[in-house]
Formats: sequence, C-alpha cells, structure tokens
Amino acid sequence: MTGRHPIQTGLQSGVIFASQPYGLPLNETIMPQYFQKLGYRRHMVGKWHLGFHKKEFTPMYRGFETHYGYYLGCGDYYDHTSEANEDYFGFDFWRNTTVDLTGIGQYSTELFRQEANNIIQKHNTSEPLFLYLPFQAVHSGNLPSGKYLQAPTKYIKKFPHIQNTQRRTYAAMVSALDDAVGSIVQNLKDKKMYSNSIIVFTTDNGGPANGFDGNAASNFPLRGVKATLWEGGVRGVGFISSPLLKTKGYVSNQMIHVTDWLPTLYTAAGGKVGDLKDLYGIDQWQVLQTNGKPVRNEMLHNIDPYDKTAAIRVGDYKLLYGPVMGWDGWYPPYQLSENSSQLTNDRKKNNFSQHFDNNLVQEMEFGEVSLNPVRGSPVTIQCGPKPANASTNCQAKKVPCLYHIPSDPCEYNNIAASNMDIVTKLVAKITEYKSTMMVPPGNKPVDPAGNPRVNGGIWKPWLD
Repeated sequence: MTGRHPIQTGLQSGVIFASQPYGLPLNETIMPQYFQKLGYRRHMVGKWHLGFHKKEFTPMYRGFETHYGYYLGCGDYYDHTSEANEDYFGFDFWRNTTVDLTGIGQYSTELFRQEANNIIQKHNTSEPLFLYLPFQAVHSGNLPSGKYLQAPTKYIKKFPHIQNTQRRTYAAMVSALDDAVGSIVQNLKDKKMYSNSIIVFTTDNGGPANGFDGNAASNFPLRGVKATLWEGGVRGVGFISSPLLKTKGYVSNQMIHVTDWLPTLYTAAGGKVGDLKDLYGIDQWQVLQTNGKPVRNEMLHNIDPYDKTAAIRVGDYKLLYGPVMGWDGWYPPYQLSENSSQLTNDRKKNNFSQHFDNNLVQEMEFGEVSLNPVRGSPVTIQCGPKPANASTNCQAKKVPCLYHIPSDPCEYNNIAASNMDIVTKLVAKITEYKSTMMVPPGNKPVDPAGNPRVNGGIWKPWLD
C-alpha cells in the first residue's frame, strides 16, 4: 500500500493482533490516495488488517470511497466472526463504516465476488477504476476453536481424488477463488473494460504449510513456511494479466518486491514515479511489459529488532541470521487420508500428482517441482541432492548463514564458512539498513477495551 519497507513504517515485527491499538501510521500515504490524484475511483473489497482501533485507520479514511469486508487478519468464512482467542471473540464485517449483518451464512469468497462484480457493473467507464480485492481465501479461519479451513460442499466434492480432508478442503477453497476471479475477469470483458485493464494476482507471503495456523498449504520443495525468513516464507508467486503488456506468456524469475507494486502500477496508470517520495519500491512496469532487463538487484527481507532476526538477498546470495526460527523444515503436502501432521517423508521417489488437479501438475517429486499451468511455460524448482546435514548446517542464532539461491533454492547448503567475504558484505548491508530504521516497531500490548465483549459483540474502532 505504501511502496515503503516495513522497517520504514514500524510494521516489521509480526502482525497486528485484534485489540492491539496501533496500525499503519497515518502519516503514510497509501495506494488509493495516490490514485485519487490521478482521478481514479477507488474501491476496496475484502481484508484490511492495517489497524482499526480508531476510525481514521480504516479504509474509508485512507483513500477508499467504499469498503466491503473485514478489519482483522482472519475469521470464519460463513458467520464472519473473528476469534483472537477464546476470550476475545466478535463479529467483523463492514459495509463502509457500518456493521453489515446481511452476509451471515454466506461464503466470503462468493460475497466478495458479487461485490466486485457489482462495482464493475455500476462503474462509469469514462473514469478510471482502482479496485483493491484482497480475498479472504485461502487464509485459515478462526483459531483455536473455530473451523480452520472452510469451503462450500459443491467445491469439496470436486476433489475426491485428494485423500486428506484438509488438503481436499484447501483445494476447494482455491477452486472457489479461481471461479471468483474468472467471473470478475469475464465481467470486465462484458463491460468492455478488460482491454484497458491491468490485473495483478499475488500472494503476500509463503503458505502456512504442515498445519501452521491450522492450514494445509504447501511451499514444497522450498524450505520453511509463512512468517519465516526461509524461501518458503518470503518467496511468493503471482501473475499479471493485461492486453497492455507488449510481451506475454513468459515466466519471470527476476526479483520483484511487494513494495514495487505501488510505483509500478502508478507508472502504468500515467503517474510520474518521481512524485512518490521515500520509497523502497522500484518501478517495474517496463520490465513487466517487455520481460526486460532486471532493475532490482537486492531485497531486504526483514530486520526485526524484537526477535533479533534479519535476512537479505543481494544478487544470487541470501544471508539470514537470528534465533532459531522454527518451522524451518521442508514440508510436502499431507499424504494421509486423516487430518494429521505426519508426512510421507522417506527418500523414495514419490509421485504427488494424485494429490493435485491433474490439469495443473506435470510432475512433483522430492527435490524437484515442475508445475505445468494450463497456459504459459512450466515453472521448475530444482533443488539438487539434499545433504544429510541440511537441517543442522545453519546455526543462525550463533553465526549468519549464507545460501546461493539460484543453484540452491531449497536452502540445503549453508556456504557461509567458505564465503566469508560475501557474508561480511551482506552483514554490512543489513547494518546499513538498520541505520535507516528510524521508526521503531509500532507494536502495542493488547487493550482490554477493544474486546468485543465490551463493544456489543463487535470488533470496532474502540478508541473513538
């Protein structure tokens, strides 16, 4: 939203939990505000999760003309309650600045599809449109006592070949999302808007695999999960679709950071990137249009002064250090029919294609994944042989670890000891970034006054 790195905004340590009274600082200008300057109509459908303790932190006060969705990070897909824990539980669904109960009992993916299509249908095509559509899918639902993964029965029935019930429900959630996106794209075409549209579909982090947050995602064969600094946590997939692209049908492995989307889309919309101040993001519009030469050579993954972790990618090398992060293994999809965290993790040549839609998977084996999309070229991740000490050769709490990502994307081989010159340079880079971290983490303790129990059962701005 800002084009700035979390270390510049005070959001570099964890996420905003329920009744913590902080959010994205109000002195930050965000994407809809920039697009307003270009004459765009600006609508938001879906998840906010950038703070709501005061109304000024919510979407309607930060550049959006409408908002239909929820404020917190997760919730039940049908009753739209959100459970921070068993003592902090309440309803969280809004239309603009008013609590909206009309969607109770309806699946959020379908609600958001309907709302997005309504916005498109009503839009005056003489004006440009910016639609921010962060679906709830495929995030976990309520924890710890709610339903973690939810999907309509009609979608679950589409995947009888997936034995594990969690993976089957997860596939159903993806399928419902896929149908929603397809419906919206078709609506743009019917409205004669698609020919001048840019559609960006992207994740915000790696998947919560192997039961992390009760989920059943998969980053395999990459290492780690969401909320870690391993490639499985920081590497995301996405695509951009637009008739405005000059080169199409290609797969890019170039570095694009999430902060790049603001300057990239602002440029595509006719703005001048020089009008955006103090960014970490880089304009990638020309790169994406033509599959052009790289313009980014490094990415700071994060510096968290609370848990003392940090990671950076410069060129082909990635350095990370800090306390043992946990969730640092390699997690193939669940292979059992029952809901279980036990994995089939022997060294046999396993064929996982039976656990996926056969139209999407060409081959999936330990050490290599090759996805064959219906359109476009295959994306292959080749890890090479896994050494016996892969799980123990990085002791990041003691010394920094170094990986050569192009040849070792699965982070099997810590090569720090034999490349101390590179380690020294990357540590210096992180130290340089630390010197620019003028905003400390904004994290605040939980405020009991934000508990829905004292706010009519609603998660709402409680400090107004």
